[in-house]
Amino acid sequence: MGEFNEKATCGTVCLKYLLFTYNCCFWLAGLAVMAVGIWTLALKSDYISLLASGTYLATAYILVVAGAVVMVTGVLGCCATFKERRNLLRLYFILLLLIFLLEIIAGVLAYAYYQQLNTELKENLKDTMTKRYHQPGHEGVTNAVDQLQQEFHCCGSNNSQDWRDSEWIRSGEAGGRTVVPGCGQRDHVGGHPATRVGLEHPESREGPPGGCITKLETFIQEHLRVIGAVGVGIACVQVFGMIFTCCLYRSLKLEHY
Repeated sequence: MGEFNEKATCGTVCLKYLLFTYNCCFWLAGLAVMAVGIWTLALKSDYISLLASGTYLATAYILVVAGAVVMVTGVLGCCATFKERRNLLRLYFILLLLIFLLEIIAGVLAYAYYQQLNTELKENLKDTMTKRYHQPGHEGVTNAVDQLQQEFHCCGSNNSQDWRDSEWIRSGEAGGRTVVPGCGQRDHVGGHPATRVGLEHPESREGPPGGCITKLETFIQEHLRVIGAVGVGIACVQVFGMIFTCCLYRSLKLEHY
């Protein structure tokens, strides 16, 4: 019996240090997950108002919440490990499982939305741009459209002819502007760069710009790949954390008895 207890104690110590090391890395991973979510919301959300569904936004919020919970869980895991409290280990395991599910959901949502993004943009982007641009209560769409056309040097949804259906152009509030193939390219008005629908300027040497739908789709898909990879990647790492926790819990239980 003495030999058994000595081996059990040695195994427990090894598991404690292994789980502690894991939790330190896990805490840093949580910080990274939360950073990706905040990065998506704060810096890469300019075009969210152009999307019909809220799936892209939901995946980012899930990552922020999951990252915050991961950081708290990492601290709890360290406490549970060194205090050898089985009730804390049980709570730690439950939180790991919850985070695992959240990140799997984020990854699945990102993948599913990645597949349907092209269809959504084809069905809704033109209407969003032509019916909400420069309309009361849709300032976010107006700013997003202007930035989209300037940043990607594109014009309209499919092409510049889409702007013929613009309610803003038809209303006469456009100040006599006309839709030209060069909209979306940089122009200089009064010595300052400007990009607005229908501003007249000489043709670019590169020719008229294409529509924005393909470029916006590529932009969103790149970020969905990042969100999906982070969510699923961290979830896979958590499997090891749950295994280590179960092993330590079992070892402590054997020593207790």
